Amino acid sequence: MKTMKAIVLEKPKVLKTEIRNRPVIMEDEVLVAVKCVGICGSDIHYYEHGKIGNYVVEKPLILGHEASGEVISIGRNVKKFNVGDKVVIEPGATCGKCEYCKSGRYNLCPDVKFLATPPVDGALCEYLAVKEDYLFKIPDNIEYDVATLVEPLSVGIHGAIRGNVKLGDKVLILGLGPVGLLTILAVKAFGASQIIAVDVQPLRLNAAKELGATHIINAKDSNYKQLILEATQNVGPDVTFETAGSKETSILAFEITKRGGRIVLIGLLPDNEVSVNINSIVDNEYNVYGVFRYANTYRKAIEVLSNNLDKVKKLITHRFKFDEAIQAFEFVRGNKDKCIKAVIVI
Repeated sequence: MKTMKAIVLEKPKVLKTEIRNRPVIMEDEVLVAVKCVGICGSDIHYYEHGKIGNYVVEKPLILGHEASGEVISIGRNVKKFNVGDKVVIEPGATCGKCEYCKSGRYNLCPDVKFLATPPVDGALCEYLAVKEDYLFKIPDNIEYDVATLVEPLSVGIHGAIRGNVKLGDKVLILGLGPVGLLTILAVKAFGASQIIAVDVQPLRLNAAKELGATHIINAKDSNYKQLILEATQNVGPDVTFETAGSKETSILAFEITKRGGRIVLIGLLPDNEVSVNINSIVDNEYNVYGVFRYANTYRKAIEVLSNNLDKVKKLITHRFKFDEAIQAFEFVRGNKDKCIKAVIVI
């Protein structure tokens, strides 16, 4: 049996390199040599706390779900890929049989097996066996590190679809982590004419400007709410995206959005409950949309990345080697003011 190296979370804040068996592909699978993996906020949360909500790391777990790589072998029934293809991996394998899968909302499949979500191992390893349905070719002009952004960009695209972003919309984005920043590109692709980006970190605000935000507002400014209103001629945004996952921004979304507007909730909060004025939702006829991962977005995400390569390359601020994984996680955890996106090159 051939072997490979993997980065394994043994318990909170303890990562180790393990030698594991290289996966053997089935007839409908592709063996991918993993080239690059992005470090997501969920990876950091598992690293710090060993759990996210109901998902608890009860045995050693390989982290990472934002992955790109090269096809090195294919099963006999694989039709769409050849050895040598550059690919990006959609990390959620669904049942294909439930009502959600059959209706196209497969992200809601109750039996999904999502990379790096306990007990399913992730992509921080040298090889992965992947069904061809969850692989997408990437053009030669997209490098492996940039290709890892397809996954977080897909969240933004799914949010734009859910929020019905359309030509001429004024959009507010609260929180400029990688998903919030990439949501700028998503809403631009759907025709938004005004994009107001809000955060507290100058590094992220500057990145938002480069990506195409028409207004950047630092939430440390005592009158930042008034600045948002002034940017929309005091009527509020047509669509508000909450991507920070904070109580304050979640409440603000329901206070500042234009009457009849749409509120898209992407960020996950530390607490399950936030006080919201239900009568205000009724009176303002808000449409409120939750966003859970994505569905049918990867091809669009690859297209958007291809059209914005010079801009998105700058989002990857730090690169680490495979044997520097521990340093990578510690750096990302403690340097949110210096790091937008870190990747591990394998």
